[in-house]
Amino acid sequence: MTTMPASDDPYPKVLEAAKSFQASLGRRQRADLLHPHTFANARRWHTYPQWSLGRSGRLGVNLASLSGVQWEALTRLLEAALGTGPDRGADQVRQHIIADEYLRSTGMGDGYGRTGFRIAFLGEPTAEGRWQLQCGGHHLAVANTYEGGRLTGATPSFRAVEPCRPFSYQGRTYDPMGRKRQTLRALLASLDPAQRRAAELPDRLDDLLLRPGRDWTFPTRREGIAVADFSAGQRALALDAIRAWVEDVDDTNAARILARYEAELDGTTVAYAGSARLTGTGDLVRIDGPSVWIELRMDEPYSTTEPHPHSVWRDRHTDYGGLRP
Repeated sequence: MTTMPASDDPYPKVLEAAKSFQASLGRRQRADLLHPHTFANARRWHTYPQWSLGRSGRLGVNLASLSGVQWEALTRLLEAALGTGPDRGADQVRQHIIADEYLRSTGMGDGYGRTGFRIAFLGEPTAEGRWQLQCGGHHLAVANTYEGGRLTGATPSFRAVEPCRPFSYQGRTYDPMGRKRQTLRALLASLDPAQRRAAELPDRLDDLLLRPGRDWTFPTRREGIAVADFSAGQRALALDAIRAWVEDVDDTNAARILARYEAELDGTTVAYAGSARLTGTGDLVRIDGPSVWIELRMDEPYSTTEPHPHSVWRDRHTDYGGLRP
């Protein structure tokens, strides 16, 4: 990866915001925030609520403990590190937390909502050192790794939500996963019958293949239909689907990563299982490239009566910034 020109370099803002957030915390909170940058700590991201994980739960400061000033400092950090557009990056993190607040308001229990979310720094944020910004909770994992003053990995990135449909909370309507799911549905809908047969997986999977706990286990053989055989319009739809995940990173790095994935499109495949509408339990779609790996699977109903999407963005080369067991 090349270092961005100074004028476009987002890292100074990330570093400044990280230090400001850290300085805003009390002594106990700072102790909760900072942890060693080890693979054992980096891989502690989950899909489940924090209350269900016991001692293997997420590291970091409980977001419910933040004061108004501290929350503003956290918001500035997320906006510096993540995408800034509506339904992207920092705004999507906010909506995921609101979705969990919504579940608590429907009677799912006090363990849902902001109290189940954590933020941690794995390693001390510095201009040249290596550290990870880790933020997550129920249905959310952010894992940005920085080294030498640049972003070296933005994955694993986990996004899921329940309820599946748009929901209203305190007078506003939210749909955190709407764009991601729609881009994949549009891509699958563009396939003609022969392409669908080529893209269809032989079996349904009972979970995401690269789910939490399955690190650096990318399959050696790609399944599905080659993007190289797509029309120009279908290639654009495939790139738009990839963009929906990549744009959860700061705008400069998102453009850089997306350019790499676009250059590798001819070596990328698309596969699906179940219904291409992505509405039923077990429906799955996968984009698998020389670098990019995106999976979305409709998970079983839990907090509502409908299946809900679980998705993961991985990178074959830069997961955890290259950190391995």
